[in-house]
Amino acid sequence: MIPPMNEPNPIRSNVPEFSVSDLAFSLKRTLEENYSRVRVRGELSRVSIPASGHMYSSLKDDQAVIDAVCWKGSLSKLSIRPEEGLEVICTGRITTYPARSNYQLVIETMELAGEGALLKMLEERKKKLAAEGLFAPERKKPLPFLPDHIGVVTSPTGAVIRDILHRLNDRFPRRVTVWPVMVQGEGAEIQITAAIDGFNTLPESQRPDVLIVARGGGSLEDLMPFNAESVVHAAANSQIPLISAVGHETDTTLIDYAADLRAPTPTGAAEMAVPVRLNLIAQISDNEKRLFSSLNRLLSENRHRLEALSAKLGDPAHLLEIQTQRLDRITEKMSGLFGKYLARKENALTHHGAALRPPKHLISEGNQRLTRWSETLETTAKKNVHQQKVRLESLSGMLELLSFENVLQRGFVVIENKDGKPVTNPDSLTQGQQITLRFKEKKTRTATINGTENQGSLF
Repeated sequence: MIPPMNEPNPIRSNVPEFSVSDLAFSLKRTLEENYSRVRVRGELSRVSIPASGHMYSSLKDDQAVIDAVCWKGSLSKLSIRPEEGLEVICTGRITTYPARSNYQLVIETMELAGEGALLKMLEERKKKLAAEGLFAPERKKPLPFLPDHIGVVTSPTGAVIRDILHRLNDRFPRRVTVWPVMVQGEGAEIQITAAIDGFNTLPESQRPDVLIVARGGGSLEDLMPFNAESVVHAAANSQIPLISAVGHETDTTLIDYAADLRAPTPTGAAEMAVPVRLNLIAQISDNEKRLFSSLNRLLSENRHRLEALSAKLGDPAHLLEIQTQRLDRITEKMSGLFGKYLARKENALTHHGAALRPPKHLISEGNQRLTRWSETLETTAKKNVHQQKVRLESLSGMLELLSFENVLQRGFVVIENKDGKPVTNPDSLTQGQQITLRFKEKKTRTATINGTENQGSLF
């Protein structure tokens, strides 16, 4: 019997069935159990560090790419700074991100893949810092000839500080302040940067005159703290002249380019910082001898020159005798001339005195002239007063004759306006205007203008 078409025969299978979540987390557990610790070499790509502080990146080679993540806590402990294109060896574990069905490497440690990659990174960093002007020659500061106080940034337990102190004591003992720091390993660059900045922020009275940043030799990885950007910036921005003495003579770090002076070794830095005391003493002694010798020679030459000039001058006593005689002659001559001068002045005084008249005569003559002038002035004044009096009387008569009061006495009347001024033009009168009529003997009457033009009446 053939079953109906609407009832399909179910196909049974022994393959287990998973949900998407079950399968994703099963794969996650499998990868984490089998690849709990792996070392992967590759080139960093798409490096991103968002505000969370975690790093998201990829590791790639010429055939494959794997996502990578480094959590904030592990990122702060890395010995190198992740950069795009850097070839590294990462240690960590493989895990998956189920929400997106991809796997990734969780990085715990990171190191450079070989010296070539490290040198490439340093060369690129050197170009970057040089472009910022940190290595410019005009930034270099001269070292003081003989510093009173020297600051040293180095490890307090290594042979470096002993070599520096020993060399300073041999050449010229100075006050030394050591700022202890780690010179390799994690956190070393932070301590070195803080030490350089710390010396520069000290009060002026406590600040060293010169700084030495030093460590002994080591591998390229050991010297990496002195290639850190923060250390280079601190060295370039130091207001105190700075000597870098990192590694052996053949070792070169980026701080060497930013420092004001590079020493081949820490011992060489001590030699650059101070001169040799014994050499200075010897030089001062030699200069003293040369100075005395020069002074003696100069005095001897001047003495011979003085003797030669003295011989040309002759005996000063003879010269003085000649000048004494000359002075006596001049004195006698001046005495005679002065006597003649006094006699001449005396004669002139006698002559002028004889020409003078007695003051009584001058006063008498002055009184006579004054009397004559007084009489003349009195006669003239009386005459002028009489003439002016006659003229005044004449003018007064004329004024009286021409006065309008005399006219009023003959029967005439003067018309005045309200301001008391005479009206001389009839056109200035208007109907209703108040006027005053002045008669003889200062009598007045008030009137009003009535009527029209040419036909008016006073009342």
